[in-house]
Amino acid sequence: MTGSATAPTPRLGVLLLNLGGPDKLEDVYSFLFNLFSDPDLIRLPLPCLQKPFAALIAAARVPLSQENYASIGGGSPLRQITEEQAEHLRKKLTQRGMECKVYVGMRYWHPYTEEAIEQIQADGIRDLAVIPLYPQYSISTTGSSLKLLDKLWRTNPDLRKIQRYVIKSWYDRPLYLKAMADLIDQKLQTLAHPESAHIFFSAHGVPKNYVTKYGDTYQVEMENCVDGIMQVLRREYHYYNAHTLAYQSRVGPVTWLQPYTEEAIEQVAKRGIKDLVVVPISFVSEHIETLQEIDIEYRHLAESVGITNFVRVPALNCHPLFIEMLADLVMELLPTPVLA
Repeated sequence: MTGSATAPTPRLGVLLLNLGGPDKLEDVYSFLFNLFSDPDLIRLPLPCLQKPFAALIAAARVPLSQENYASIGGGSPLRQITEEQAEHLRKKLTQRGMECKVYVGMRYWHPYTEEAIEQIQADGIRDLAVIPLYPQYSISTTGSSLKLLDKLWRTNPDLRKIQRYVIKSWYDRPLYLKAMADLIDQKLQTLAHPESAHIFFSAHGVPKNYVTKYGDTYQVEMENCVDGIMQVLRREYHYYNAHTLAYQSRVGPVTWLQPYTEEAIEQVAKRGIKDLVVVPISFVSEHIETLQEIDIEYRHLAESVGITNFVRVPALNCHPLFIEMLADLVMELLPTPVLA
């Protein structure tokens, strides 16, 4: 054999899981249909009703959803940001001496999880770290994504050659808490009187019966997460501000976790609070719930009830501490790299 030897192909992979979002306005109906077709997101008494229900509610919501997406540029930035997170993670792992390929799999839009798995197979990955980009576990997010992976592995014998290493939640990781506290600190420092601002955590809601009936740990993990962030703010940044946790983005007639964000904002305003620092706590990337629902709808509501300074903390996106934390997770999950 002549010529230089080629480097062996790494057999280690990382799969980042997220919700997904429509790339353009024409995608909105199909995205919503996929979303509401998932029984882990909206549970109906009869499975045969799921797709007709999804078609009905998607069609009803398309005009308003398209208007909302148009207000943030015509589509969701979630795919681009998640792919940037994946690339930052790959580079960080390379710096640490671990050669990995990092993939993005979305639950309800391209690149679908199934598409990512096909590429993982084609690349010959043998050990795969699976990291849902949801800090707190819920049946409707992490649970749905992992259930899909279980189905793919169960129905495709070839996938059983790939060993999966899965983490279900990471809301209490010190670097995650520190990254969130750092972003909050940056916004508080822009205020004339940061010590008097009210820190308002807004989390994506889930139906209440997921917690009371199905044992979803989301609410407990969310409350513990907020406590952890506030502890870091007190210990390392010396902030002792009051704070609120509320839930946004509910859909349908069922009761969701409370207090609801819009009602909690009104209650805070009644207390005479003028400076509100809003933290999108369950979101690691900017998307429709941060850019439109919080930045436009809730800002307008807050100003209408007398809050004069509405400040929104950005999502983590590619915050260095967040990427460090993801790299730590990968190195804890995967076996010692062996190239073959």
